[in-house]
Amino acid sequence: MVEHGGEVVLARGAEPRTDPVLVLRAAAAAAGAGLPMAPATVSTLAAQCPPLPVPWPKEARDALVSLLGAGRAAVPVWEELDQAGVLVRLIPDWERVRHRPQRNPVHRYTVDRHLIETAAAAAAYTREVSRPDLLLISALLHDVGKGWPGDHSVTGEVVARDIGFRMGLPRADVDVLTRVVRHHLLLPETATRRDLDDPLTVSRVAEAVGSREVLELLAVLAVADGEATGPAAWNSWKASLVADLVRRVRSVLSGAPPAPAPVLSPEQAALARHGGGAVRVHGGAVTVVAPDRPGLLWHAAGVLAAHRLVVRSAASASAGSTAVIEFAVVPEYGSPPDPAALEADLRLVLAGRLDIERRLARRAGAMRRSRVPVAPPRVTLVDDASSTATVVEVRAHDRPGLLWRIGRAFGECGLDVRAARVETLGAEAVDVFYVVDRAGRPLVDVEQRGDVRRHVLAALR
Repeated sequence: MVEHGGEVVLARGAEPRTDPVLVLRAAAAAAGAGLPMAPATVSTLAAQCPPLPVPWPKEARDALVSLLGAGRAAVPVWEELDQAGVLVRLIPDWERVRHRPQRNPVHRYTVDRHLIETAAAAAAYTREVSRPDLLLISALLHDVGKGWPGDHSVTGEVVARDIGFRMGLPRADVDVLTRVVRHHLLLPETATRRDLDDPLTVSRVAEAVGSREVLELLAVLAVADGEATGPAAWNSWKASLVADLVRRVRSVLSGAPPAPAPVLSPEQAALARHGGGAVRVHGGAVTVVAPDRPGLLWHAAGVLAAHRLVVRSAASASAGSTAVIEFAVVPEYGSPPDPAALEADLRLVLAGRLDIERRLARRAGAMRRSRVPVAPPRVTLVDDASSTATVVEVRAHDRPGLLWRIGRAFGECGLDVRAARVETLGAEAVDVFYVVDRAGRPLVDVEQRGDVRRHVLAALR
């Protein structure tokens, strides 16, 4: 391959008819040089290079990894190969994800483009893992199951195994690849939807991951996948939760004792000394520290909603007798409210001297309800996610005061929220709550569980 006129072209002595690996070597060379391949060259390689033998020779795998390792420069070269029909010859399963639209609106790209974008993002983190080749290949294939019916993580495991053997990977490497594809959502979903202080959460992730090698691949893939998806799918809040989970799972896999009970940070301890409740606002982050009590989460959420703040994410936990709630918020419009006014209203609500429900009802009555049809809400009680609480997962279209409504429904059922993970993806709210009854126990009675589900659904209508 040579450069000519700012493009990569075939040298005069090249023999594409006798070299099945040349198309991948040429693509890797072009991406490595940050240059496009000449259209005539791509057409020649597509027409004349013989099919790769199955399994691939090591030279072909090395060329693929070199191509993906070029990062952003690999994307236009990959698209050139795709348009010429090369990719479906190399990886026949690619046809099922080619130009396939995404089901979730948080995605910026079609499935095939998202896969190469994820691999390009992962290239920036190859020095953080012991197997950069498996990182790049798993990034390229992590959503390949979306071309098949069913859970794409489950079907993707099967498809990735076939592709791994097709590429000539050793069986041990294929096992790592398929485990990463199968569990590529495990870390971000667990970190944002489960209580990390619950020992069962961390032990189950450690069991699914199985090894530190897989854990480090999953940790980096979570970042690359989130970055390639879009700003609604990855932010500093989610990154910190995933990093915390990885640290805890790594400790378990190393045989270390369980993490101690959470303690307040110096800043949170300073806020706690305010007594009745304190609020710290820093940009879009709102920290609420107050004596732990039933209903604290939804009362705090009600204050935020009354001040026209939209909750994008929230995490609550307790340290001794003190509860800490971290909200990520954005104003509905204009500038954020005065932190002093937020704190004053929070103290009034906790003291029972502010009817926040009436204020929210007045506000809701003044709002114009959207007539755009949306999917019905869904409330699921997740079994076996915790041994000390019942996990309730709520999926609904986001709207002002949603967290308040859900929390009030729990209060009407006599439940206390021990921990929560609240996240908004586009217009979709994905909220998870760890709830217990008045005696501090999980919900086991079938009738009571059904009553909780009905109350929450009624609050969402």
